Amino acid sequence: MALPESVEKLIQQFSKLPGIGSKTAERFVFYLLKQPKQNISEFINSLEQLKNNVQICSECFDYSEKSPCRICSDPGRDKTTVCIVAESPDILAMEKAGEFEGVYFVLGGTINEIQGIGLEQLNYHKLETNIKRDHIKEIILALDANIQGETTAMYLAKKLKPLDIKVTRLARGLPMGSDIEYADEITLSNALKGRREI
Repeated sequence: MALPESVEKLIQQFSKLPGIGSKTAERFVFYLLKQPKQNISEFINSLEQLKNNVQICSECFDYSEKSPCRICSDPGRDKTTVCIVAESPDILAMEKAGEFEGVYFVLGGTINEIQGIGLEQLNYHKLETNIKRDHIKEIILALDANIQGETTAMYLAKKLKPLDIKVTRLARGLPMGSDIEYADEITLSNALKGRREI
Protein backbone atom coordinates (compact mmCIF):
# COMPACT_ATOMS: atom_id res chain seq x y z
CA MET A 1 0.00 0.00 0.00
CA ALA A 2 1.40 3.38 -1.01
CA LEU A 3 1.23 5.94 1.79
CA PRO A 4 0.81 9.68 1.22
CA GLU A 5 4.17 11.42 0.94
CA SER A 6 3.64 13.50 4.11
CA VAL A 7 2.89 10.31 6.09
CA GLU A 8 6.03 8.61 4.72
CA LYS A 9 8.17 11.65 5.59
CA LEU A 10 6.93 11.75 9.19
CA ILE A 11 7.49 8.00 9.59
CA GLN A 12 11.07 8.54 8.41
CA GLN A 13 11.53 11.37 10.94
CA PHE A 14 10.23 9.28 13.86
CA SER A 15 12.44 6.35 12.73
CA LYS A 16 15.50 8.56 13.31
CA LEU A 17 14.77 8.67 17.05
CA PRO A 18 16.87 6.26 19.16
CA GLY A 19 15.13 2.96 19.83
CA ILE A 20 12.29 3.66 17.38
CA GLY A 21 11.90 1.23 14.51
CA SER A 22 9.74 1.68 11.43
CA LYS A 23 6.75 -0.17 12.96
CA THR A 24 6.72 2.04 16.07
CA ALA A 25 7.17 5.11 13.87
CA GLU A 26 4.14 4.05 11.82
CA ARG A 27 2.07 3.66 15.01
CA PHE A 28 3.06 7.17 16.12
CA VAL A 29 2.07 8.70 12.79
CA PHE A 30 -1.29 6.88 12.56
CA TYR A 31 -2.02 7.84 16.17
CA LEU A 32 -1.31 11.50 15.34
CA LEU A 33 -3.58 11.32 12.28
CA LYS A 34 -6.50 10.49 14.59
CA GLN A 35 -5.84 13.45 16.89
CA PRO A 36 -7.71 16.78 16.72
CA LYS A 37 -5.81 19.68 15.13
CA GLN A 38 -5.52 21.36 18.55
CA ASN A 39 -3.51 18.41 19.93
CA ILE A 40 -1.22 18.45 16.91
CA SER A 41 -0.72 22.22 17.28
CA GLU A 42 0.23 21.75 20.96
CA PHE A 43 2.65 18.97 19.98
CA ILE A 44 4.30 21.19 17.33
CA ASN A 45 4.41 24.12 19.78
CA SER A 46 6.14 21.93 22.39
CA LEU A 47 8.77 20.89 19.86
CA GLU A 48 9.37 24.52 18.87
CA GLN A 49 9.69 25.57 22.53
CA LEU A 50 12.13 22.71 23.11
CA LYS A 51 14.37 23.98 20.33
CA ASN A 52 13.94 27.70 21.06
CA ASN A 53 13.99 27.76 24.89
CA VAL A 54 16.33 24.98 25.98
CA GLN A 55 20.02 25.75 26.11
CA ILE A 56 23.14 24.24 27.67
CA CYS A 57 24.16 25.47 31.13
CA SER A 58 27.47 27.32 30.97
CA GLU A 59 28.55 25.75 34.28
CA CYS A 60 27.58 22.07 34.12
CA PHE A 61 26.56 21.45 30.47
CA ASP A 62 23.09 20.18 31.47
CA TYR A 63 20.01 21.24 29.50
CA SER A 64 18.15 24.18 30.98
CA GLU A 65 15.92 27.12 30.07
CA LYS A 66 18.40 29.51 31.67
CA SER A 67 22.12 29.57 32.28
CA PRO A 68 23.34 28.87 34.87
CA CYS A 69 20.74 26.16 35.41
CA ARG A 70 18.46 25.69 38.43
CA ILE A 71 20.93 23.40 40.24
CA CYS A 72 24.06 25.48 39.55
CA SER A 73 22.33 28.69 40.67
CA ASP A 74 20.85 27.15 43.85
CA PRO A 75 22.70 28.67 46.85
CA GLY A 76 21.74 25.62 48.93
CA ARG A 77 23.81 23.24 46.79
CA ASP A 78 27.37 22.34 47.85
CA LYS A 79 29.54 23.65 45.01
CA THR A 80 32.64 21.98 46.44
CA THR A 81 31.23 18.51 45.67
CA VAL A 82 30.76 17.71 41.98
CA CYS A 83 29.10 14.62 40.57
CA ILE A 84 30.36 13.86 37.06
CA VAL A 85 27.89 12.13 34.74
CA ALA A 86 28.17 11.16 31.08
CA GLU A 87 24.85 12.59 29.85
CA SER A 88 22.00 14.82 31.06
CA PRO A 89 19.45 12.01 31.72
CA ASP A 90 21.86 10.69 34.38
CA ILE A 91 21.28 13.87 36.44
CA LEU A 92 17.55 13.23 36.42
CA ALA A 93 18.13 9.70 37.72
CA MET A 94 20.52 10.94 40.44
CA GLU A 95 18.12 13.67 41.56
CA LYS A 96 15.29 11.13 41.94
CA ALA A 97 17.45 9.28 44.47
CA GLY A 98 17.31 12.43 46.63
CA GLU A 99 20.70 11.84 48.30
CA PHE A 100 23.05 14.23 46.52
CA GLU A 101 23.31 17.88 47.58
CA GLY A 102 26.24 18.99 45.45
CA VAL A 103 26.33 20.08 41.82
CA TYR A 104 26.74 18.12 38.61
CA PHE A 105 28.95 18.18 35.56
CA VAL A 106 27.94 16.59 32.25
CA LEU A 107 30.92 15.21 30.33
CA GLY A 108 28.91 14.85 27.14
CA GLY A 109 29.74 11.17 26.70
CA THR A 110 32.46 8.73 27.64
CA ILE A 111 35.85 7.83 26.23
CA ASN A 112 35.50 5.45 23.31
CA GLU A 113 38.75 4.78 21.45
CA ILE A 114 37.00 2.81 18.69
CA GLN A 115 34.88 5.86 17.82
CA GLY A 116 37.81 8.24 18.29
CA ILE A 117 36.36 9.90 21.40
CA GLY A 118 38.96 10.95 23.93
CA LEU A 119 38.87 13.37 26.85
CA GLU A 120 39.58 16.22 24.40
CA GLN A 121 36.24 15.61 22.65
CA LEU A 122 34.37 15.77 25.98
CA ASN A 123 33.76 18.77 28.28
CA TYR A 124 36.85 18.13 30.44
CA HIS A 125 38.47 21.53 29.76
CA LYS A 126 35.56 23.33 31.51
CA LEU A 127 35.76 20.89 34.44
CA GLU A 128 39.37 21.92 35.08
CA THR A 129 38.30 25.59 35.08
CA ASN A 130 35.48 24.86 37.57
CA ILE A 131 37.83 22.91 39.87
CA LYS A 132 40.24 25.85 40.17
CA ARG A 133 37.53 28.50 40.49
CA ASP A 134 35.21 26.75 42.96
CA HIS A 135 37.89 25.10 45.18
CA ILE A 136 36.29 21.70 44.65
CA LYS A 137 37.00 19.18 47.41
CA GLU A 138 35.37 16.02 46.04
CA ILE A 139 34.60 14.66 42.60
CA ILE A 140 32.13 11.76 42.41
CA LEU A 141 32.40 9.73 39.21
CA ALA A 142 28.84 8.58 38.44
CA LEU A 143 29.51 6.84 35.15
CA ASP A 144 27.88 3.75 33.69
CA ALA A 145 29.25 0.41 34.85
CA ASN A 146 30.41 -0.65 31.38
CA ILE A 147 33.75 -0.64 29.56
CA GLN A 148 33.44 2.98 28.36
CA GLY A 149 32.35 4.17 31.82
CA GLU A 150 35.19 2.27 33.52
CA THR A 151 37.77 3.59 31.03
CA THR A 152 36.56 7.16 31.48
CA ALA A 153 36.54 6.84 35.30
CA MET A 154 40.09 5.49 35.39
CA TYR A 155 41.35 8.17 33.01
CA LEU A 156 39.64 10.97 34.99
CA ALA A 157 40.96 9.61 38.29
CA LYS A 158 44.49 9.67 36.87
CA LYS A 159 44.07 13.24 35.55
CA LEU A 160 42.50 14.54 38.79
CA LYS A 161 44.87 12.85 41.29
CA PRO A 162 47.64 15.50 40.99
CA LEU A 163 45.10 18.25 41.79
CA ASP A 164 44.83 16.95 45.39
CA ILE A 165 41.07 16.38 45.19
CA LYS A 166 39.19 13.47 46.72
CA VAL A 167 37.95 11.35 43.79
CA THR A 168 35.24 8.80 44.53
CA ARG A 169 33.23 6.39 42.43
CA LEU A 170 29.67 5.19 42.96
CA ALA A 171 29.61 1.93 44.92
CA ARG A 172 28.99 -1.29 43.07
CA GLY A 173 25.27 -1.18 43.76
CA LEU A 174 24.97 -0.65 40.00
CA PRO A 175 25.29 -3.91 38.10
CA MET A 176 28.02 -4.16 35.46
CA GLY A 177 26.76 -3.26 32.00
CA SER A 178 23.87 -1.14 33.31
CA ASP A 179 23.04 2.50 32.56
CA ILE A 180 22.56 5.02 35.39
CA GLU A 181 19.58 6.49 33.52
CA TYR A 182 17.59 3.27 34.05
CA ALA A 183 18.61 2.49 37.65
CA ASP A 184 15.96 2.70 40.37
CA GLU A 185 16.13 5.25 43.20
CA ILE A 186 17.09 2.72 45.92
CA THR A 187 20.01 1.34 43.90
CA LEU A 188 21.26 4.86 43.15
CA SER A 189 20.80 5.94 46.76
CA ASN A 190 22.84 2.95 48.03
CA ALA A 191 25.47 3.53 45.37
CA LEU A 192 25.89 7.16 46.46
CA LYS A 193 26.09 6.25 50.16
CA GLY A 194 28.66 3.51 49.47
CA ARG A 195 30.93 5.47 47.15
CA ARG A 196 34.66 5.03 47.64
CA GLU A 197 37.86 6.83 46.80
CA ILE A 198 39.79 5.63 43.76
